[in-house]
Amino acid sequence: MTWTMWAALIVVVGTVWALVKRYETRLVLLVSGLIMTILSLDPMAAFQQFDKSMTNNSLIIVICSSMGFAAVMNLTKCDLHLVSLLTKPLNKLGLLLLPCCMVVTGITSLAISSLSGMCAAIGPTIVALMIRAGFRPAMAAATVIASTLPSFWSPGSSHNIFVAKLAEWNVMEFVTYTGLRTTMISVFCIVCLTVVCFLFGDFKKGGFANDGVHKTDVELPEHPNVLWALAPLLPVIILFVIAFWFPNIKISVATAMLFGFIYTIIVTRANPTDLIKKFFDGMGRGYGNVLGLIIAAGVFAAGLRTCGVIDVFVEYLKHSSEVAKLGAAIGPMVLGIMTGSGDAAGFAFNEAVTPHAAEFGMTIPDLGYIAIVSATLGRVSSPIAAGVIIIAGIANVSPLEVIKRSLPVNIAVMVFLYIIS
Repeated sequence: MTWTMWAALIVVVGTVWALVKRYETRLVLLVSGLIMTILSLDPMAAFQQFDKSMTNNSLIIVICSSMGFAAVMNLTKCDLHLVSLLTKPLNKLGLLLLPCCMVVTGITSLAISSLSGMCAAIGPTIVALMIRAGFRPAMAAATVIASTLPSFWSPGSSHNIFVAKLAEWNVMEFVTYTGLRTTMISVFCIVCLTVVCFLFGDFKKGGFANDGVHKTDVELPEHPNVLWALAPLLPVIILFVIAFWFPNIKISVATAMLFGFIYTIIVTRANPTDLIKKFFDGMGRGYGNVLGLIIAAGVFAAGLRTCGVIDVFVEYLKHSSEVAKLGAAIGPMVLGIMTGSGDAAGFAFNEAVTPHAAEFGMTIPDLGYIAIVSATLGRVSSPIAAGVIIIAGIANVSPLEVIKRSLPVNIAVMVFLYIIS
């Protein structure tokens, strides 16, 4: 190993330490990438990568339009109408409530991409419902955070968009290509959490003594409007209907989001001026938060490349596709657990390693999919993740009590995905 590679490894360790300490993720990745390019005497590589990532047209269009639509859903409260409508039929199901709640939360994750936002929206209802039905508060909280895998069915997912771009695929091609695996791991996750519930003795017909559920400032509509509840899912429905039944018609994710936006104006009769302002504000936040992280991860990966770390790593992975799969399965998950961020782990791995998938006997969609699922499972296995802290607070339990139940399930799901991929 050269001295620049040793220096890069020290920088990587410092990067992980800074992320664990909860410093601003984009700042940490940008500074680390720049330091590595300076150490390798090629500082312009960092700036060139910044320019390249900053002007990635396909990512900007899809991610910004999705985030703009999500902001409109939040303003009109259509997302809360969806949550209320889905949770109303769940009363008096007994033990069957657990898998039903996971299905409902999974559907909600299609419309609310943020883990913390989803926990805040659906958490109070699901947790209170499960506690009243006889589940321990920690299991009720674990049910919510273990139910996010169906979100990989969403064409608006920034991770789906990123890997599809790497593969030079349309995002709907990638979603349908990985759809069966998404369904399989989602069902497997439900089965595993139900088993864990039995092993921990977390369900008793009379219920358990607890301190009650914390109140939040999110109140669900008592009488949800079906037309409003349809709005968050409409772009996804449009994209799937056209992809499966009208394949000759080409429609982009951004176009589907605009159809959803127009539908929302019609059914809510909200002020169009307020909605269009919110839409573009959401687009701006999407660029700053999601694309900002992709840009920073790209600069970090450029630093690793200039120091020679990526070349050595890829050369090692060439000897076995199993080693590459193992790296994608373990690396992003461990980093996600340590940092509480699935985005940083997923984007960094896919930016640096996944483009070389063919060199070690894999395809970009397959390797990228393993990495993004791994990163997501790592995030929901971390006691310092914002969504985990929120749902634990709602259930009035320690985040570690929640993770103690979700972590074995997430590890089992990752092993299952590794086997079927």
